[in-house]
Amino acid sequence: MDKPRLLDSALVGTIMKYGSRANAWIYRRTDGKVGGSWRVGAGFRKPVPTLLLEHTGRRSGKTFTAPLLYITDGADIVVVGSQGGKADHPQWYLNLLAHPQAHVQIGGERTAVVARAADDAERERLWPRLVEAYADFDTYQSWTQRRIPVVLLSPA
Repeated sequence: MDKPRLLDSALVGTIMKYGSRANAWIYRRTDGKVGGSWRVGAGFRKPVPTLLLEHTGRRSGKTFTAPLLYITDGADIVVVGSQGGKADHPQWYLNLLAHPQAHVQIGGERTAVVARAADDAERERLWPRLVEAYADFDTYQSWTQRRIPVVLLSPA
């Protein structure tokens, strides 16, 4: 599948930024009753659960929030740095590499977590489950040269 021409444009980045902020605002105020399921793309017919990831900026030290699709793997929560197939890693992923201590909110529950990138074997094991949850992850991987990272969020 061909990558959309405008995917890496500044406009798409701006839309993603403000759309994420709006999603997080609504999610927090409704404890995930609104915004707690992703219903876009492959999620239209098969909604995917969404969490809020609070992370620390690697340069600013400020707290940021990113709504992300997730699955669970035992006690771990698994998220994907797909950014819709854009060429660069998402900021939240780069921030977690620098500051792995974070918090997630699922519904009304907020939990401390420690993040780490999945190793190759873990990624290979988890990728099919992630694609089963949200088929567009495979499409996003086909649109970018970077290997889309899989991140494990373990209870702190």
